[in-house]
Amino acid sequence: MTDLTVWLEATGAVAGAGGLGYAKICAPRVYWSLVGMPVTWGRFALSYRSTMDVCGLAVQPSGLRAFMTRNVARREVQPVPPRIRRVRGTSTGLRVTLRLPAGLEPADLIASSERLRHAWGVHSVTVMETKPGYVELRMTGYDVLRRVRMPRKARPRDMVVPVALREDGTAFERDYRAAPMALTLGANQSGKSMYQRNLIKGLAQLPVALVGIDCKRGVEQTAYASRLSALVTSPDDAASLLGVLVAEMEDRFDLLSRHGVSDLWELPETERPVPVVVLVDEIAELFLISSKKDEERRERIVTALIRLAQMARAVGIHLEICGQRFGSELGKGATMLRAQLTGRVVHRVNDKQTAEMGLNDVAPDAVPVASLIPMERPGTAVAADSSGGWSKIRTPNTTRDEVVAVCRAFAHLVPDLPVLDPFRPAEPVPAPVAGPSLVKPRPVTP
Repeated sequence: MTDLTVWLEATGAVAGAGGLGYAKICAPRVYWSLVGMPVTWGRFALSYRSTMDVCGLAVQPSGLRAFMTRNVARREVQPVPPRIRRVRGTSTGLRVTLRLPAGLEPADLIASSERLRHAWGVHSVTVMETKPGYVELRMTGYDVLRRVRMPRKARPRDMVVPVALREDGTAFERDYRAAPMALTLGANQSGKSMYQRNLIKGLAQLPVALVGIDCKRGVEQTAYASRLSALVTSPDDAASLLGVLVAEMEDRFDLLSRHGVSDLWELPETERPVPVVVLVDEIAELFLISSKKDEERRERIVTALIRLAQMARAVGIHLEICGQRFGSELGKGATMLRAQLTGRVVHRVNDKQTAEMGLNDVAPDAVPVASLIPMERPGTAVAADSSGGWSKIRTPNTTRDEVVAVCRAFAHLVPDLPVLDPFRPAEPVPAPVAGPSLVKPRPVTP
């Protein structure tokens, strides 16, 4: 009987260890909740003060506090680390709210985030400023970007579209009110098309007009024609469409002037024009020319894009520009246009210079990260904006058929914009279903 009990206990221990090992690989959220979070929480609580001291994140206390410690408490005055205000666990990591003492700023913790990650044995540590004097340490227990699962609460709303998952487990949202113009860069097979699919899928569910410019004969955007208000597939048509959008921008400015407001969202809802999002699939096709006779067309395109990027935010017209490279080699106006694009998303690139084109002027610290994205991680990118903040993201694997289904389901949201009617695309003809051949085989004579 004793031998049977020992055997059962040993078998249970082995099965439990095997189950935890399986969960660590195939169900990391479960493993984190059962094992990872308690262990990390305990390690953090026991080593917090010493870790902060070693990392140089503890400062000398104020004169009054030092005097009271030395003369009343009769203790040695020691450096003071940030005070812990709150610790809470999540399904992906730990969130710690800290009150910064005088002499520390969020940049100090950001500079030490890599050392904190190793000290507490977590996958990543992200520092976010919540309000003056307070920061939040977002510790991620495992690689959430290995298998992307968007948070359940991530839904399109009020010109905000969740597109990807951040490294800290939160949703990366494309906010058109905060960053009206954006640039997406990346090499072939890096995930640019996947990023655009998720963007179109979210925008299709909002009351906006979607305008597509796809000079690769429309191979990317034609499938979404049921939800597009306009689609052009050649540089000549793109020049005409951009001219119409500039005229629409000027008409909307006249509308703002008549109402005495400076922004589209200040207008009464009954008078407010529908927002327009312009999706440019490959910007280089609009800049490059093959002969001297194309220079005039290129000049019109570049001038229209720069005018829209500079002024169209106030009237609800937004640019979403995508390309492999976007530098001065494209010619006159490229650098000026890039400077107006606030949001930046850089996928895997073939050279460091391309990463610098997208990130060096807004978040130079992110350039090395974008340059080291591996090929086996398509959809991984670095997202940044003009505030200097950046984060590593990865878009979920969304199929083309899923986006097409969403576009057809929300086709009734296509707004009535008469100025775009000449560019309205036709519904694509579905591909024929493979089946038996209708041609009768010729008989074989013996």
